[in-house]
Amino acid sequence: MEGFAGFKVGMTHAFIVDYRKRSTTAGQEVSVPVTVVETPPIKVAGCRLYHRSPYGMRVVAEVWGEPFDEQLLGRMPAHGASEPTARIRFENHEGEEVRLLAFTQPSRVTGVPSNVPELFELRVSGEDPQARRTFALGLLGKELPVEDLAHEGEFLDVIGVTKGKGFQGHIKRWGVKLQPHKNSKHRRMIGTLGPHNPSFVSYRIPQAGQMGYHRRTIYNIRVLRVVKDPRKDPVTPLGGFPRYGEVRNACLLLHGSLPGPTKRLLRFRTPMRLQVASVEKVDIRYLSTRSKQGA
Repeated sequence: MEGFAGFKVGMTHAFIVDYRKRSTTAGQEVSVPVTVVETPPIKVAGCRLYHRSPYGMRVVAEVWGEPFDEQLLGRMPAHGASEPTARIRFENHEGEEVRLLAFTQPSRVTGVPSNVPELFELRVSGEDPQARRTFALGLLGKELPVEDLAHEGEFLDVIGVTKGKGFQGHIKRWGVKLQPHKNSKHRRMIGTLGPHNPSFVSYRIPQAGQMGYHRRTIYNIRVLRVVKDPRKDPVTPLGGFPRYGEVRNACLLLHGSLPGPTKRLLRFRTPMRLQVASVEKVDIRYLSTRSKQGA
């Protein structure tokens, strides 16, 4: 399984032994920013088989678990039981890509107000195509914990949506210089829209428009710790995380910052640009649980 999902909780800091061999502080205790992501188990609703055709990837077989999970009623209409031949077609039809239809369980998270699950696909990897299909069918209707994907010291790619800032002007959106005070019209604008030839405005010209609320991918984020039970291994600071509250499910501690505000859904996947070796386990000396609100 090459993916997972969670909800952004907030940030804190930790003291770790610097694992970066080329760093000037290698082997020393340093303070690093940490992002906490709550990851309740995701549930598998179905499986899909894709075949590569001249027109791209096409779905050639689909199997849904039985009975239909009531949590999905907020996301899609009730899906009837799969045809008896659906499983046989899934096992025997020609296809190259196997994916799981999984959904989150936000009702288990106290910090997220919505109870409507997010439905998405997860790729199943492996060398033997038949083994991948058998593996996918065996997961129908089961809950998958985050430990199946994330391991301490390894890297992940994180996909999220950044904070939305609405329609903004040239200066805030692109950081260009203000016009001199002798400018005849305005200061918070650009000096020119480009040359006369070619006679159109290039996309390279900084202009006003939508800022934020964009889908972004952060590559190679290190997993510092996988907390399976926050009650035994406390993560929540005194007074709770601002605008979120208490972490009650399994969570990930990731090195650095991630896109989006608190409560926003984050998708994880195995890294695509891995160039640095993983470490067996990050030595965390201290994780701050002091109040973020001065309590």
